[in-house]
Amino acid sequence: MGIDGGPRTAVVIGAGVVGLSTAWFLQERGVDVTIVDRDGVAAGASWGNAGWLSPGLAIPLNEPGVLRYGLRSLLDRSAPLHVPATPDVGLWSFLARFALHCNWKDWGRAVRANLPFNEECLEAFDVLTSNGVETPTTEAPIMAAFATKKQAVGLLHELQRINESGLEIKYTAFDGDAVGTQAPQLSANAQAGIRLDGQRYVDPGAFTHSLARAVTARGATIRSGFRVTGVDTVPGGLTVRSSAGDSVTADAVVLATGAWLNQLGKAWGVRVPVRAGRGYSFTVPTDEPVPGPIYLPAVRVACTPYQGKLRVAGTMEFRDADAPLYQRRVDAIIASARPLLTGVSWEDRTDTWVGPRPVTPDGRPLIGATHAPGIFVAGGHGMWGLTHGPATGRMLAEQITTGKQPEALREFDPTR
Repeated sequence: MGIDGGPRTAVVIGAGVVGLSTAWFLQERGVDVTIVDRDGVAAGASWGNAGWLSPGLAIPLNEPGVLRYGLRSLLDRSAPLHVPATPDVGLWSFLARFALHCNWKDWGRAVRANLPFNEECLEAFDVLTSNGVETPTTEAPIMAAFATKKQAVGLLHELQRINESGLEIKYTAFDGDAVGTQAPQLSANAQAGIRLDGQRYVDPGAFTHSLARAVTARGATIRSGFRVTGVDTVPGGLTVRSSAGDSVTADAVVLATGAWLNQLGKAWGVRVPVRAGRGYSFTVPTDEPVPGPIYLPAVRVACTPYQGKLRVAGTMEFRDADAPLYQRRVDAIIASARPLLTGVSWEDRTDTWVGPRPVTPDGRPLIGATHAPGIFVAGGHGMWGLTHGPATGRMLAEQITTGKQPEALREFDPTR
C-alpha cells in the first residue's frame, strides 16, 4: 500500500474495454497494473459489437415492451430475442428475475442510475484519445428506421422518458421519402425514422487494442493465456492464481470478466446473476459509402460504418457464453434487415462473429467493492460495455485509490 493507504499495485482480470479502461485510469492515479486474460485483448464482446458510443441509446434492457416481445418470441427460433429450450435452471431463474424488473419503475431507476455514465461517457473517451489511445472516435448521428410510423412510437416514448430523466437527447422524426435521404442504405420500405444527433461510433476492436498498447506503453504488463482459478489473501496483498500454476500478487484486484463474472464473483459476495446475452455480427460491402450508424429497432439490428464497409450486429441470444456460433441466428439477422436496407451485398459477408454481452436482471451493471477487502468488480453492462467502459474505469479507479465510493456508483453496488 502507498503512504496514503491507497494501493500501489493492482491486477485487472479481463482485457476487454472495461478492464483496460480501469487499468488506464488506475495508472493515471499512480498505480502499477498487470492485466491478465484467459484469451487476450478484445477476445470477448469488445471486438465484435456495433461500436456505438451512444449516450442517446444506452437504454436499459428491462423496458416493459421487451418482456411482451420476449414472451411472443420464445418459440420462434428466428426471432431477434432467443431463449433456446434448455433444462438450465440458472437461466430460467435469471429470466424470472429479469421479468420481475421489466416495469417502468425499475426501468426508470436504471435510466436514472445510468445518467452520470451517459453524461460523461464521451468525455472519458476524449481523455483516452487525447492521451495516447490512437484509434479515433467519429461523430455522427444514429438514424433509426422503421417500416411504419406505428413502429416508431415506442422509441419516441423511450426518448421522451429519458429526456424527462435529465439527459437531453436531440432527435428529429422523419416519414415517407424523407427517411431515405438520411442514408443511401435505407430502402423505400423504411417509411419512418428518428435521427439522434450528438452520437459517435468507433472501430471497437481497433480501439480496444489501441487502449491496450497505450496501457503497456505506460508500464503495464498484459498476460494472455492466464486462466484465473482463484484469488488468495496473503501477507502483503492478494495473489491471483492461474490454472497453469502461475500467480501475480498485488494490493488490489479488479474482476472485469464480462459474462464470466459470476465464476469468481460469487465467492466475494456478488449475488446479482450475470448471464450471457450473446450478440452476432458480420461485415458486408455496400454500393455506396455509409454516412453513419443505422438502427433498425423493430428487428433489433444495429449497423455501423466499419473499415469501408458495413458492420451488421444483432440478436440477443441467452445461451452459454462459450457455445459455438449458430448460423441460424446470422440468417435471421439478414432476413429481418434485408427489407429495410438496399445496396448491401449480403452474400459477400466476412468477419462473422458471436460474443457474450454480460446482462443483469435489473438493468444496472456491477461496479465497485466486494465483500472481500481489496477486490473490486466492473461488469454487467449488457449491450453498453463499450459506451460506458471508459467512464466505468474512471469512476472505479477513483474508488479503488481513495477508498470512497463515488455517488454515481451507489446504484451499481455489486453486492446489492
